[in-house]
Amino acid sequence: MSSHNTQTAKPQQMTDANTAWLEQVTFTADGLIPAIAQDKDSGEILMMAWMNKEALHLTAQTKTAVYFSRSRGKLWHKGESSGHTQIVHDIHLDCDADVIVLTVTQIGDIACHTGRRSCFYRKLDLSGGAPSWQTVAPVLKDPDAIYGTTASESANDIIAAQHTAQDDSTDTYAQPASQTQAHSVLQQLDAVLVARKKADANSSYVASLYAKGLNKILEKVGEEAVESIIAAKDLAALSQVSAPNTQNSEPLDEVQQALSDDLIYEIADVWFHTLVTLAWFNIGSDRILAELARRFGLSGIEEKNSRPH
Repeated sequence: MSSHNTQTAKPQQMTDANTAWLEQVTFTADGLIPAIAQDKDSGEILMMAWMNKEALHLTAQTKTAVYFSRSRGKLWHKGESSGHTQIVHDIHLDCDADVIVLTVTQIGDIACHTGRRSCFYRKLDLSGGAPSWQTVAPVLKDPDAIYGTTASESANDIIAAQHTAQDDSTDTYAQPASQTQAHSVLQQLDAVLVARKKADANSSYVASLYAKGLNKILEKVGEEAVESIIAAKDLAALSQVSAPNTQNSEPLDEVQQALSDDLIYEIADVWFHTLVTLAWFNIGSDRILAELARRFGLSGIEEKNSRPH
């Protein structure tokens, strides 16, 4: 975790006396409401994230921004990892009561996980023949310098840029990436990992892994694989799944959803560290994709027989 010491609010019991105002808020069927953070002095839109009833209640209580992570199914206090907390001055509700606007002071002057002041750093350029998105705001601080203390944070900083909103990072995520976007993520990861091999060991988590050598990297692959197995076992035990092809399509309850998110999170860590391993040997992810494509449509026996002896 980050070395920043941020004060996080402790959930307090919500009673009818102090939560009547929440009943006037229209939450989605999932119990969420979009919340926009706007700079108190400049009026600049800094970010958008989600809140559930408890997050909104805590935000009002503590005067600091508390959001709800859809990916992990739990509350997250803005700045808990980066130190870039948001002091909340006012909370506004729109005419339909289904959007919140927070007037905030952004500590550290960085709201976005990319190291920029605002998450809305891309502008549609309409001056040319075809509209195109242009980056119009600079990176104020390298994300690795902000979040680079754990594997998960390093992976999230690289990947979450394709899910503009993480982590769900502002920790908010868009809809699942298309196949083309997913391929782009892998290509960008390849490039970043190659760069980290040459970087100072103290500059990022990944650079420190490369400095420690292959054995340390493989140790991390093993650790993350074990954690993935445990997460899968936990989900299976709760769901009472007896076969992988269950026909049960009932929505997961809150606990099951959280365990499902944990499994996804751990598998992502495994994938990430295997990519770190490949980059150690200067092997790009495209080689893995090509191998998977080769196997597509082959039976297991055919695939095994096709391997060189």
